Amino acid sequence: MIDKIKGLLKETEEFTVKTAEELENFRLKFLSKKGQISMLFNDFKSVPNEHKKLVGQEINKLKQFAQQKFDALNNSLEDDDTQTEGTDYTRPGEPIELGSRHPISLVRNEIIGIFARLGFTVAEGPEIEDDFHNFTALNFPPEHPARDMQDTFFIEKDPDILLRTHTSGTQVRYMENHKPPIRSIFPGRVFRNEAISARAHCIFHQVEGLFVAENVSFADLKQTLLYFAKEMFGEKTQIRLRPSYFPFTEPSAEMDVSCSICGGKGCNVCKYTGWLEILGCGMVDPNVLEKCGIDSEKYTGFAFGMGIERIAMLKYQIKDLRLYFENDVRFLRQFKSAY
Repeated sequence: MIDKIKGLLKETEEFTVKTAEELENFRLKFLSKKGQISMLFNDFKSVPNEHKKLVGQEINKLKQFAQQKFDALNNSLEDDDTQTEGTDYTRPGEPIELGSRHPISLVRNEIIGIFARLGFTVAEGPEIEDDFHNFTALNFPPEHPARDMQDTFFIEKDPDILLRTHTSGTQVRYMENHKPPIRSIFPGRVFRNEAISARAHCIFHQVEGLFVAENVSFADLKQTLLYFAKEMFGEKTQIRLRPSYFPFTEPSAEMDVSCSICGGKGCNVCKYTGWLEILGCGMVDPNVLEKCGIDSEKYTGFAFGMGIERIAMLKYQIKDLRLYFENDVRFLRQFKSAY
């Protein structure tokens, strides 16, 4: 019995493996329930009592050695697999690259920051709007072309519900629920049924502003917008106001800023004029104030609205606003956030 144990011990010492299949053969031969060591434990019953202690110790030594040999061979095969794959699993993982903010978000936050320094708060409203808040309360007559489906995305099952064409509806909701003085801006996404091009899209973003209080004048509006333009585009930025018409303001104007892309020399973005229109503005029409429950005899106010895409085009010298919606990582990586 002792000679048999010594023979198995020598055999396990000399056993070598190069593959997982050979390692499994080692386990089956020595360590399985039907293996050589298990058979020794079965034969142990017939060993005379005076020899059982010695034989039992030798069998246990053999079993422990075989198990240790199996573990060592198994670890050796795993190390070989790691080296074969060319991967060192002890190395630290790949660092996660930080992303960057979308240029629309950057400009939106910057606009909010500029007007926050003037005391404007931020309010938001629903993107799915009703006819009253989007048109009626803002002096849009029933025959106004903006109500046509060629300009507006109406909900087919309910013609009174639409995708908002501007964030002015949020101004109406704000005036309905707040008393003057009101000084707030309204950023958000809007929708218009327009052909997509380098200068237009069916989805875009706006920031509108509203200031309602006693003795508010057009001079207050002009100075506010001049401050905004210089803060956004630089101290040398010039503005000009051109008379215009909007149903919800009277008088109304459109504001241009000197084109920072071409330096006023003319390019395809500014249509070779040196100026780029960035917003519409004016004094809030008394009818709008009255429909929102504000006494137009006591209070006056101004409002303005601008497209964030247009501001970003000027600030970052982007000539095609379709880039904002393509999610091209090469484009987005160019922008770093200061907010």
